[in-house]
Amino acid sequence: MRRRQFISLLGVAAASYPFAARAQPSERMRRVGVLMSTTAEDTEGQARFAAFLQGLRQSGWAVPGNLQIDTRWGSGDADRIRKYAAELLALAPDVILASGGAVAGLLLQATRTVPIVFTLTPDPVGAGFVKSLAHPGGNATGFTSIEYEMSGKWLELMREIAPGVTRVAVLRDPTVPAGIAQFAVLQSAASSLGIELSAIGGRDAPEIEGAVTEFARSSNGGLIVLGSAVTVLHRDLIITLAARTALPAVYPGSYFVSAGGLISYSADSTDPHRRAAGYVDRILRGDKPANLPVQNPIKYELVVNLKTAKSLGLKIPDRLLAIADEVIE
Repeated sequence: MRRRQFISLLGVAAASYPFAARAQPSERMRRVGVLMSTTAEDTEGQARFAAFLQGLRQSGWAVPGNLQIDTRWGSGDADRIRKYAAELLALAPDVILASGGAVAGLLLQATRTVPIVFTLTPDPVGAGFVKSLAHPGGNATGFTSIEYEMSGKWLELMREIAPGVTRVAVLRDPTVPAGIAQFAVLQSAASSLGIELSAIGGRDAPEIEGAVTEFARSSNGGLIVLGSAVTVLHRDLIITLAARTALPAVYPGSYFVSAGGLISYSADSTDPHRRAAGYVDRILRGDKPANLPVQNPIKYELVVNLKTAKSLGLKIPDRLLAIADEVIE
């Protein structure tokens, strides 16, 4: 299903989805805080939030009705996220959804008592959010965005679609600690593939543009983009830069490819928000985050944009086209 269709369907579902047939929640008003990493206008952020709402309704919650949702949009800005975290906590929510690892980290700096369900978090154990995936042990649990060993697949894809690439830049938000561990996995894969790897930082549009443009001055380059609120919000700029500098690029989400990027191999970013609604439901019914295991992605998807490949003078191997979950022509 195309993402635009998905967003439209979720909009309808958010307005009219029937309550689940199982026992209904208590009629006492409950309060859920939601702190999103993107802007309210971002289509990817809208899709994630709509999936969360759909999941709540499937669990039998009425919004509005017996559930109040207070939503804030962090816009990829740490200071804004801290401010909104304090605002939400002041409202005394029963549980908070933290969309993204950076959001979860800042929320956990503010509270170690209010239940938190996080999504799209690469390494919650390494970040200190939970004691272990199986037994979180604190006030937070949720859903990871990627298993680190999968990061090496991005370099393998790069070598397969652009055999002439000998240098690869990894674009990441340097303020996100998880990027360091991902880069280490990529570095290990790069050594075995004979690829020179370098990390380039991007905290805002000017920094991203300067870093990518400078890297592209030398030949035989490719680009890998790591997932973060900053790269999601600036995805149109990154895609434009990759096209302008003729850099083959591997992206961390299908929404990059739908917008004109070359190729992505990733887990669906909306699905964990729908699943997170199930954890929020369980916490509202009495379960503790400490006892709810952190879950890894269920499925990874390969998406290819043939139009972009053609503009870069690349031929996508038939093998990849045969196994791709979606091919955009």
